[in-house]
Amino acid sequence: MRWNRVVTVVGAHAEGEVGRVITGGVLDVPGDTMLAKMTYLQANDELRKFVNQEPRGCAQMTTNLLLPPCAPGTDASFIPMQADGTHAMSGSNAMCVVTVLLETGILPMHEPETVVVLDTAVGPVKATARCADGKVERVSLDFFPAYAEHLNANIEVAGLGTIRADIAFGGVFYVMPSTDQLGFKIGPDVARDMVEIGGKIKAAAREQILVQHPEIPDFNSIDFIMFTEVADTERRVMRNATIMPPGRVDRSPCGTGSAARLAVMHAKGHAGLGERFDMRSAIDSSFEASVLSKTRVGSKPAIIPRISGRAWIYAMMQLGRDPSDPFQEGYTLADTWGSEADEQKMNGLNDQ
Repeated sequence: MRWNRVVTVVGAHAEGEVGRVITGGVLDVPGDTMLAKMTYLQANDELRKFVNQEPRGCAQMTTNLLLPPCAPGTDASFIPMQADGTHAMSGSNAMCVVTVLLETGILPMHEPETVVVLDTAVGPVKATARCADGKVERVSLDFFPAYAEHLNANIEVAGLGTIRADIAFGGVFYVMPSTDQLGFKIGPDVARDMVEIGGKIKAAAREQILVQHPEIPDFNSIDFIMFTEVADTERRVMRNATIMPPGRVDRSPCGTGSAARLAVMHAKGHAGLGERFDMRSAIDSSFEASVLSKTRVGSKPAIIPRISGRAWIYAMMQLGRDPSDPFQEGYTLADTWGSEADEQKMNGLNDQ
């Protein structure tokens, strides 16, 4: 066997959403901040393709690059690399990262509770892991500020007419239409339909609605669509379905999406300080979400969300590449990777 590249990966998932973690094979990435490192990876896309594309990866997963932290007072940093590109933050992946850091001994585990401060491209995230018998039982994330950008915005969508949606920032910008106006309930049986409808709504929203983070110039586009549903008002059960490029449903309730939804609920007076909500996914996995405190982002009222969930390690592996392999960076096909390749090319994220 001869390999010209090797990375060590720990396989993990948070409430069903796969978030593998690179623990070896990459020393560091150029940049003095995590935002600069993320920008570098976006411009130099070989690593993401190598670990995420076939035959070493698939569209239904994220690979997180674990790095030394940049910001003072933080313990570790990570950058999520997904099918469509490299992103700033992911709640489900942060849960995977913390679980891997502690259960593999990269950072010491203290029972019954271990605090890990993660350095991310959007700011520090405090993670509190509940631990027992060497296992991370639950990870609670104290997010950066989330806020509502537009409430009840009208969007003209071809074939659907005018729909209403909220737009909010929870780490990235989300457009969030409720399913009650679209005639379906979130569940595994409508996953393909949600992907197709969601793609149309997101494209229309990106054309018709402007967004701009008040403090971070790079955050200026709607990246994801998340369908929302109230499953049980009395028990505060909410259901989310985030549509992830290149065309699939997030298996978890979505951490940054839950943060964005919580910001909208608070802005509408539907979520008070400390009130807990059970966010459910299309496969009925669960995150707990609550408003930790109120704050501001520039001139905009915002909240600090707390999102908690569980993660499990399922594999430890090495990914390699033979120099004679014609698919050095991997490959994609539209049967699995969907039809968003044109959008990726426009964003400078060409796949081989």
